[in-house]
Amino acid sequence: MSPRVRLIVAVTLFGCLSSPIWSRQISFEHILGANKEPENWLTYSATTFSQRHSLLSQITAANVKNLELQWIYQARSLEKFEATPLVVDGVLYTVQPPNDVIALDAATGRIFWTYSYHPEHGRPCCGRVNRGLAILGDTLFMGTLDSQLIAIDAKDGHPIWQTTVAKARSAYVITHAPLIIKDKVLVGVAGGEFGIRGFIGAYDSRTGRQVWRFNTVPGPGEPGHETWGGDSWQTGGAPVWVTGSYDPALNLTYWGTGNPSPDWNSDARPGDNLYSDSVIALDADTGKLKWYYQFTPHDDFDFDSVQVPVLADIEWQGKPLKAMLWANRNGFFYVLDRTTGQFLLGKPFVKVTWASGFDERGKPVRVAGQTPSLDGTLVYPGNPGGTSWYSPSYSPRTGFFYIPAWVNSSSMFVKLPGPYHEGRDYSGGTARSFVPFNWSPAPNFRKEEEGYGAVLALDPQTGERKWEFKMADVTEAGILTTASDLLFSGGREGYFFALDARNGELLWKVALGAAVQSGPLTYSVKGRQYVAVNAGNCLFTFALRQ
Repeated sequence: MSPRVRLIVAVTLFGCLSSPIWSRQISFEHILGANKEPENWLTYSATTFSQRHSLLSQITAANVKNLELQWIYQARSLEKFEATPLVVDGVLYTVQPPNDVIALDAATGRIFWTYSYHPEHGRPCCGRVNRGLAILGDTLFMGTLDSQLIAIDAKDGHPIWQTTVAKARSAYVITHAPLIIKDKVLVGVAGGEFGIRGFIGAYDSRTGRQVWRFNTVPGPGEPGHETWGGDSWQTGGAPVWVTGSYDPALNLTYWGTGNPSPDWNSDARPGDNLYSDSVIALDADTGKLKWYYQFTPHDDFDFDSVQVPVLADIEWQGKPLKAMLWANRNGFFYVLDRTTGQFLLGKPFVKVTWASGFDERGKPVRVAGQTPSLDGTLVYPGNPGGTSWYSPSYSPRTGFFYIPAWVNSSSMFVKLPGPYHEGRDYSGGTARSFVPFNWSPAPNFRKEEEGYGAVLALDPQTGERKWEFKMADVTEAGILTTASDLLFSGGREGYFFALDARNGELLWKVALGAAVQSGPLTYSVKGRQYVAVNAGNCLFTFALRQ
């Protein structure tokens, strides 16, 4: 075993065999049928449709005020705790940043085992984070900050195999939870601020062997290569740092891609820069591109489109539609046909000044002068975007799409020259964001334009805002909805709260003492429903008073 890897197995007083961690195998059919066992949380966004909607209903609008803290897990790391845990038959698996896997009793917080991995390299732009795990059979899968993919025995935490996905010294990192499709483990690479060339790879779950690879920046001979001027494709970015989705009926997997490199100075990369800032639909067996839609062609605002692709079967203009719902960092809410990629709706959900609308093909119409400049250009939304990687939710009960949003955010975008050097920053400028606290107003700033965080409920049929829950500070927390019409979320204020998903009414909140920067989840053990969320460097778990 590598000296970088340390394995700790906690043996309980009652002996190993009494531990609930020795449980059944989790097949891919179990993952596809996750709604049939809502007591568990089997993949990053609850199901492969990524709706983050639970069918558990023990906690209701009437009794949510009786939630009480049950246990806390305090991580040893002071990095941002952005992981969404998995829960399998009473065992909770999470990642203590950057790359320590922890198995705990989901009812008590007791630690069963810890697997520690220490990345040799790894230089992410925005914190040494990891957003979670995948499980298949009795094996967990984790991507690491030095671009390794590791298989770990879920029973006792010992490593099974390890595969190098990309070159860490060139600033390739993996920060998202892998996605299981059939017998494959899918991961993408991040590093868009360092001039990587993005890709998504599928790996054999038994051996770690790469099965297919799709380059999110096409090279010579690949469709889309003509959208990159000169040799700019070699350092084109288009990273992946949030887990994708999967539709088994279409056998398509959907992934969002990030910014082209360099971020704010696009002079060196003329063209639309496919497939940056896009959603791509790939054949899950071969990795072949079936369709794509580019949200922000030739992006020079760092408007990463790595948001979670939310799949929903809805009625559209009187007919059933296999839809994809997407609130983008660029400030627009979209409805796409997930079978064909057809653009159906695009509407601002926050203030947008960089584009005035869409042409007949669904391509955004840019506003003249709204580009980064040497002196700085004020643009809405700002660099953090209208939303970002934090998870939305769709409730089939209410029919609403819920997003964590930065309302009225803006940035002064400045472009600067800067050559590419392997493994070093290649952002091409800066973006000074204006947020509620500790900022200097832009020229002609009006108080009513001050930015704030919010939970927004949107009607997918129209893109109209149905209600808003306003916060005093911005938010980087995900959203969870349940079958009892509850919505759980948080924000930088340090509160974890429950809203009525029908109207946004605040029903319950608790101060956790640190920002919530992850997606809540819910599960049950022996018939008792729990709700858990990370805040600061702790995992907090709640249940109804007994």
